[in-house]
Amino acid sequence: MSHPVSNVRPAPDGVLVDIVDYVLNHPIESPLALETARHCLIDTLGCGLEALTYPACTKLMGPLVPGTIVPNGAKVPGTSYALDPVQAAFNIGTMIRWLDFNDTWLAAEWGHPSDNLGGILATADWLSRNAVAAGKPPLTMKDVLVGMVKAHEIQGCIALENAFNAVGLDHVLLVKVASTAVVGQLLGLTRDELINAVSLAFVDGQALRTYRHAPNTGSRKSWAAGDATSRAVRLALIAKTGEMGYPSVLTAPTWGFYDVLFAGKPFKFQRPYGTYVMENVLFKIAFPAEFHAQTAVEAAMTLHRQLRQTGRRVEDIRRVTIRTHAAALRIIDKKGPLDNPADRDHCIQYMVAVALIHGRLTAPDYEDAIARDPRIDTLRATMDCVEVPQYTRDYHDPEKRSIANALTVAFHDGTTLGEVVVEYPIGHKRRRQDGTPLLIEKFRTNLARRFPQKQQEAILAVSLDQATLENLAVNDYVDLYVI
Repeated sequence: MSHPVSNVRPAPDGVLVDIVDYVLNHPIESPLALETARHCLIDTLGCGLEALTYPACTKLMGPLVPGTIVPNGAKVPGTSYALDPVQAAFNIGTMIRWLDFNDTWLAAEWGHPSDNLGGILATADWLSRNAVAAGKPPLTMKDVLVGMVKAHEIQGCIALENAFNAVGLDHVLLVKVASTAVVGQLLGLTRDELINAVSLAFVDGQALRTYRHAPNTGSRKSWAAGDATSRAVRLALIAKTGEMGYPSVLTAPTWGFYDVLFAGKPFKFQRPYGTYVMENVLFKIAFPAEFHAQTAVEAAMTLHRQLRQTGRRVEDIRRVTIRTHAAALRIIDKKGPLDNPADRDHCIQYMVAVALIHGRLTAPDYEDAIARDPRIDTLRATMDCVEVPQYTRDYHDPEKRSIANALTVAFHDGTTLGEVVVEYPIGHKRRRQDGTPLLIEKFRTNLARRFPQKQQEAILAVSLDQATLENLAVNDYVDLYVI
């Protein structure tokens, strides 16, 4: 006998409801979260400004159809573009992620919560310009900062216990979900419409991690987040029309997300939504390196100085041992040829080799001109990565969240340099006091890449003062970045 499936429409999945109720009802009152969001904002925009020096990035930007004019369009910082909010979100999201230099969140799933800024800033700017044109008050930058805190929290809290990478899905899935929720709130969706919008984000086909891993590592990983956050704006706008949603998108037997894409397992949660993720987010301050290698590169910089002090050359090195954690082994432990910059910035051996040789690691160091130095591949061949179980435990410990790496250099003559251990990178919460001045200096450097001195000073005057920034209209702030 057949067993027909009930066609009674269920109540929305609890995961959808929790996200929406958090976005609509949870006030953000933590001064630390809002201050960190401001630092995140300037760091993220600065990363985008540096990316605009790379033609591989800028070729993807602008309107979909050349010559398109959008009345009261959202502006793209560092450019003269004024676009519809969907395409503006793609532009902003792509430029801020291009160099793998914006913030990071590490847990069961990895990701970059500031990727959500593409959708948030584009939508807030577009809404503000249209409000001003209609004689209404615009949104303020505090609305943007609050949106950032909430997007960080949604993406990061889901990532704590749920490894999408383990089933081959890319972490930009969480960018799409978080951006949809926060952008939908900015657009004024009702609770039901916002639940519909978030369900649409889950019902989409999701990006595979193919473009992040050998043998297919490629530049899509640099615009995948732009694609995700722009898709979120599109879905929120669709839901705003009253388009229906799919209440059991996660839990529906056979056809739901859990059964189709997550091995039949429901999501697990470690903590309720609040302000935890923004307060603990990791900044990439010193190096544009995949975050699991940040401490390894810092250790390699120390060893580079020791090499110089002792008169040693990299040609004298017989073996480099990298003691690390499981996530680094899974993502960036690579042997064999590296075909492009996207391949190289996800190879711990490449990053360590450049730091040992040159005493630096910058975005240009991933380009062909540097990569063709034969010393790099020679050094890579000497390197072994070994998991330290305690490092892996500390990586997942919510009280530590360390990203430890330890490097030992052994020479052909049988001598060694003492192991250099770095547990917490300069961008970690435990090193905020040391890291924040460097983060601001990074922002100053990035502003100078794009703007004349007077424009730099105008941006800095509002960006470095919490109250001034929070009270500024979104469109007025974005206008400061227009070329």
